[in-house]
Amino acid sequence: MAQKWLEADDPSVRTDRQDYERWWAVYNDPTLNQLIERAYSQNLSLQAAGARVLEARAILGISIGKFYPQMQKVDVSAGYAQASKTDTSTNPGSFLNNYWKATMGLEVAWELDLWGKYRRSTESASASYLASIATYDDALVTLLGDVATTYIGIRTLQAQIDIAKENVAKQRKALEIARDRYRGGVATELDVYQAQNVLAQTESTIPNLTAQLQQGESALRVLLGMAPQSMDALLAGPRTIPVPPADVAVGIPADLVRRRPDIRAAELQAAAQSAKIGMTKAELFPAFKLSGVFGTSAGGTTENPADQVFTSHSIFFAFGPSFSWPILNYGQITNKVRVQDARLQALLLDYQNTVLKAQKEVENGLSGFLQGRQQVNLLKASVTAANNALRVAIDQYTLGTRDFTTVLTASQNLYQAQSNLATASGDVSTSLAKMYRSLGGGWQIRGNSEFVNDKIRAEMRNRTDWGSVLPPSGPPPQPEPGLPGPENVGPNVQAPKW
Repeated sequence: MAQKWLEADDPSVRTDRQDYERWWAVYNDPTLNQLIERAYSQNLSLQAAGARVLEARAILGISIGKFYPQMQKVDVSAGYAQASKTDTSTNPGSFLNNYWKATMGLEVAWELDLWGKYRRSTESASASYLASIATYDDALVTLLGDVATTYIGIRTLQAQIDIAKENVAKQRKALEIARDRYRGGVATELDVYQAQNVLAQTESTIPNLTAQLQQGESALRVLLGMAPQSMDALLAGPRTIPVPPADVAVGIPADLVRRRPDIRAAELQAAAQSAKIGMTKAELFPAFKLSGVFGTSAGGTTENPADQVFTSHSIFFAFGPSFSWPILNYGQITNKVRVQDARLQALLLDYQNTVLKAQKEVENGLSGFLQGRQQVNLLKASVTAANNALRVAIDQYTLGTRDFTTVLTASQNLYQAQSNLATASGDVSTSLAKMYRSLGGGWQIRGNSEFVNDKIRAEMRNRTDWGSVLPPSGPPPQPEPGLPGPENVGPNVQAPKW
């Protein structure tokens, strides 16, 4: 971890700590706020990540159940049998060729967890469950960033289309001036053709920008979980690029470790793998098992042997310990341990790499924001100068002191400068959104909510008995014993110990 960001000394950068829960609010754009809320409740990829959290929660419940007798089985059987009268091997020397038999019994087997195999299994499942929640949070952070950048891209394209239309109107006026001067005999037809050429080039940019705008709206619809339909109602409002604040608070690099969900997920995945080493090591030691069976059994030639099943003479039982130890495994178990250890080492390196990439993403976003603002200021000056140059060129051309090439050049320069300014302004806002996403903010909005929306929750509960693993709509209930609730997986939660 770096001690501070490379741009920490910039006057626009603050290093105070924030949670960035609703970082998109810095744009003061109500439309963006509504899109964020809609994406959070409807995005299908996020709901799929929530379903995987429920899967991990159920797997954890399976692991917790292994602390109790691993086999608890009730057997009940009744049947009629007839032995072969010609095959003496099936019933040699017996005259009971036809008989009924009824049996009812309970069988229990419990392997004692002397070496921590089942404890490690639960630790691994618990870490995997928390990792699935961190993965969900990472999907949420990514979603929020994608919605913001896609929306900013849409507003940027809308601004570029408006700029193109404004310049088309200006260039049509220049074309009319050229035609008037040509009709008056003070200019050649070359000026008319040149004006038409420049006008057509500017007009040709509008279809391309419109296609990009439609593609951006299609991407936004997918993020919102919507089928193809008009976005006019959702995108109603000023067609302006969201304006970023004058300064940003980025904290210190070390804050990322607990705030970014992908870093927490990488850490928890390594924790889950660490516990698997203990699970595999337990196979090197002897296993002790307590088992027993108790029941009743009756049979005979009578048609109803069930009457005898519940008598004391029909009771049978057996119980006792057993012992097994795979001493001649030819190093297979030892190599299994080595396999798990190698996987742990790979995950630890992945964790470190995730931390490095997180810092890189913040630096890139911060650099793009700061340098982009300088570019915007310079482009604003360029647009002002280009506007003045076009005004002077038209005046001088009208007076006949300048040729029409000067007007065309000034017109093209103005359109290019305005388009560049719109692109740069969008890039600044996009860089800020990427920086906030790289800081790991936004996942906090889920609070104590469940990981799938009410509609999906009702669908799953109607299909399967989920019990308290997937609570019904309403306030979240208390989690089952040993099963962390969704509110207990924030950046201050410590990884399980082993």
